[in-house]
Amino acid sequence: MAAFAQSAPCWVDVQLPDLEAGKRFYGELFGWTFRTGDGFRTGDGFRTGGGPYTDALSGGALVAALAAKQDGRMPTAWGVYFATDDITASVARVREAGGQVITEPVRAGRLGALAQAADPGGAVFGLWQAGERKGFQKQNEPGSFCWTEVYTRQKDRVDPFYEQVFGFRSVDPDEAGPGAPGAPDTAESRVDFRMWSPAGTEPGPDTAVGGRSVITDAFPAMMPSYFLNYFAVADCDASADTVVRLGGRVSAPPFDIPYGRMAVLQDDQGAVFAVLQPPVS
Repeated sequence: MAAFAQSAPCWVDVQLPDLEAGKRFYGELFGWTFRTGDGFRTGDGFRTGGGPYTDALSGGALVAALAAKQDGRMPTAWGVYFATDDITASVARVREAGGQVITEPVRAGRLGALAQAADPGGAVFGLWQAGERKGFQKQNEPGSFCWTEVYTRQKDRVDPFYEQVFGFRSVDPDEAGPGAPGAPDTAESRVDFRMWSPAGTEPGPDTAVGGRSVITDAFPAMMPSYFLNYFAVADCDASADTVVRLGGRVSAPPFDIPYGRMAVLQDDQGAVFAVLQPPVS
């Protein structure tokens, strides 16, 4: 499998208190199967080998991973990793752009190297320089990753940060037509949403790999900035019903957007994610 384009989302994993419960939940929801992973985690939340890190597969292809939390103070959350061909340079850009480096670059054996950082608003993301493991073996198909977006209250600091660190060319949906996933087709939402396209591409929905949304005053002031990761599904409403049956919660019931039908959900341990059903061709 070829390496991912520079700055493209290339991997997601979730930190869970109960790994076995997570396997039951996501196995039934997405039809995933699991195998013991090679382990990326180190003492600060990552382990470089032999740790409780389980790869998730869809149809035999790598799509995500589930990790047992090593520290109860760590959030129960899905995290996203962006591809880089020079992780040391990427970490330097994070600092130069006003972000924070949480985990310095560390080797994961022959698989590659990773680091963890936070943007100026506090949203955490990972960096991955591929070795033998490139990242997703399947995406944009049911049961696999299809989109990510950061939610922040500090868009004036965060927008230039991602442009400087990743070279993203961002565009407001008003400038590029209908919004991308996560941007309901209303005037208010379009004002506070931007899509990210990789450097060297024409910015817009056809090239977008992620986006930035805003945490409004409708949410509690203590809500931190975060990344929301999306998985493609064949039936959004059925997926939401399945989450409830499995003990999870529906944070935002299914609704239509220009790119299909989506819902924001929580698993039975509290990790938040979204699902997107593409429109019928």
